[in-house]
Amino acid sequence: MSDLSKISTIAYYTFREIIKSKILVNVLILGLLLLGVTYVAFSFTYGEPSRVALDFGLGMLTLSSVGIAVFIGVGLLSKEIENRTVYMIISRPVPRFAFISGKLLGLAGVLILNILLLAMLTLSMYFLTGGELQPLVVWSIFFTVLEALLVLLVVSVLSLLTSPTMSVLISLMIYVAGHAVSEAKLTTFAKNAPGLTPVLDFYHFVLPGFYKLNVKEFVIYKSNLSLDYLLSTSLYGLCYSIFLFLVAIFIFNKKNLD
Repeated sequence: MSDLSKISTIAYYTFREIIKSKILVNVLILGLLLLGVTYVAFSFTYGEPSRVALDFGLGMLTLSSVGIAVFIGVGLLSKEIENRTVYMIISRPVPRFAFISGKLLGLAGVLILNILLLAMLTLSMYFLTGGELQPLVVWSIFFTVLEALLVLLVVSVLSLLTSPTMSVLISLMIYVAGHAVSEAKLTTFAKNAPGLTPVLDFYHFVLPGFYKLNVKEFVIYKSNLSLDYLLSTSLYGLCYSIFLFLVAIFIFNKKNLD
């Protein structure tokens, strides 16, 4: 069996195992919640109920995807180590890079499926309330996928280095800071604290800038973003994801599992 075949097999069984855990029940719950919010918006909101439905739907999409990314990412290896299945797999002719690659791809598959299902529900409510298709809506959903994948890879890398609790806390801190760093640099406090500016610049340069992927405000108010910005941001998210993917493989290859 080739390494690619081993990766795909591990990815498939990882995907199937997580789906069996009923993690996608949240799609049903959030879908019903979105339906309720859309009904209220359509009945009592004067003006553009479609904007309310889209705003709530995209916000729900982000929170759900980030939450699931953290939830499944933190358990990247803990369950396998606890059940000792990881030792049986890597003791066979399965390279470590194939095992960790398959696990990450399986987790990513669950995450993308969740986002696509919720996106379909959001767009359905949006169009039913009179919304019109905007290219930026599709970009926003794509950026949500990139953001969730980045969070998944961040928490997965940290889970290989520290305890599950610490990896969740640090990942959430990185996520919040990644959204706030751009605005923080513009605050009066930051401008009046010379020592803080280099720290913010370092973070802005090294750690993921999640704020770049947040275009919801432009979608809701039907503003325009240049194609250059959309493409460069997509490239940024993809390159950073590949980098974290390779870091996870490197760490796992060096990790002592005894």
